[in-house]
Amino acid sequence: MKSSSSNSGFSAGESSLFSRLARDVRFWIVLAFLIRLIGITEAPLEMGHNWRQALTAMIARNFLQIEAQILYPRIDMAGEGSGIIGAEFPLFNYLIYLFAEAFGYSHWYGRLINLAVSSFGVYSFYALLRSHFSRQIAMRAALLLLCSIWFSFSRKIMPDTFSVALVIMGLHAAQLYLERGRFLHLILCCSALAGGMLSKIPAAALLAVFVLLPFARQWPADRRLWLLGAVGLAAASAVLWYFHWVPELIARHGYRLYFPKGLAEGWREILPLFDLYAKKFYFSGLNSYLAFGAAVAGAFWAIRKRHKAILAALLLVSLVFIAFTAKTGAVFATHNYYIIPFVPVLALLAALGLEWLSPKVAWALLGLIAIESTLNQWHDFFPREDQMHKLRLEGLMDEFVEPEALIVINGGPSPQEIYFANRRGWTLDVEDMDENRLDSLCTHGARYLIINRHRGEAAGGQHTLLSEDVDYRIYRMCDRSGIFGRLGFVLLE
Repeated sequence: MKSSSSNSGFSAGESSLFSRLARDVRFWIVLAFLIRLIGITEAPLEMGHNWRQALTAMIARNFLQIEAQILYPRIDMAGEGSGIIGAEFPLFNYLIYLFAEAFGYSHWYGRLINLAVSSFGVYSFYALLRSHFSRQIAMRAALLLLCSIWFSFSRKIMPDTFSVALVIMGLHAAQLYLERGRFLHLILCCSALAGGMLSKIPAAALLAVFVLLPFARQWPADRRLWLLGAVGLAAASAVLWYFHWVPELIARHGYRLYFPKGLAEGWREILPLFDLYAKKFYFSGLNSYLAFGAAVAGAFWAIRKRHKAILAALLLVSLVFIAFTAKTGAVFATHNYYIIPFVPVLALLAALGLEWLSPKVAWALLGLIAIESTLNQWHDFFPREDQMHKLRLEGLMDEFVEPEALIVINGGPSPQEIYFANRRGWTLDVEDMDENRLDSLCTHGARYLIINRHRGEAAGGQHTLLSEDVDYRIYRMCDRSGIFGRLGFVLLE
């Protein structure tokens, strides 16, 4: 339903080029796209979630280096195992692989792919809201989404904004199908929804709005039926992947990316961390206290206007998303990017909240929100100088370590350093690298020990030192001197 307010907030007499551009949401989307190209070619060394980016890029690179089977995503830190892991459907990773197949491998392809898809997602969000609200509300909501956590995470090598953008595109295609009845839009809807849910299942929370579809009698019954069928088909693909194929991969290969909780178990984990949990909603999502205040005002605005359909849709999405948060447990409370599927809801509420104000005041406040939000994220655009030494790893490996040799590296639980080494093996904490553990890994095929000296020293006296500098020590493992040592090495082989 259309809001009664339709004033764009700009003077009708303005005719300058900038004023015309400023009234077009595409101008702001393109501008934000260009800004986020700053540092786009950097490796995943920035402060925020570099480990998750390294894992995403690792799976993509393994499609190129090992086998381009999309049903079998592989990691590098599985020791002598296959590395096949039960994870999200690797659509995003596979797109990175296709770029690498065409242009040669580089770390940053995922950044550009995510940025492009997420930018189209913002426009689809605007176009979708235009079907239900005034142009002013739709544009403000799109701008709020654009400068939310979306601003920084849409340029990361991660599928989070990528997946939500695909679902939003699917919702927009669904709206177009209801309006025009073209099967092309139905196909696009099904494909985009499936791609989004498969890439990251929490994005499915936005599909809760389809519960209201049988009651939307302004659309022909046959279109609503076809659309429900398309949504069901898309959902079935996600169910098949996450509840059949992922358990199959875990059973066969023993590695999983995530550990879902029961609802009660998840809430027991969340309650001691409730301050962090709440912060994801009141700050992390929109990266602005001002914006959250506007979102609270927006909820009251919708109630005051008695927009029952809007309130029902927002309530359904909120309930489903809260159930997802319980399934993730403490992980949601301690990782800011898990809020991303709910950010479009927060952006819409904040846009509605600005309706309490005069247009000029509302646009001024939106400007302050944009400044606050983007400044809160700007630090995450640049790699940390104290991490740049990791880019030397692959060169050192090429000099001292054969491509197929298994390594042990003191990278801790993060896959980042073994990814930059471009080798397979084990990544451990320094305190786990005692001689008994290293000798045990020798029996599993480990041949080189890599010590990042910035992370601490580990026992290397029983191994042959090959290289040492200010950043790294490289040892040949399982290489004892003397006849008994050599005999033991042969037996290990």
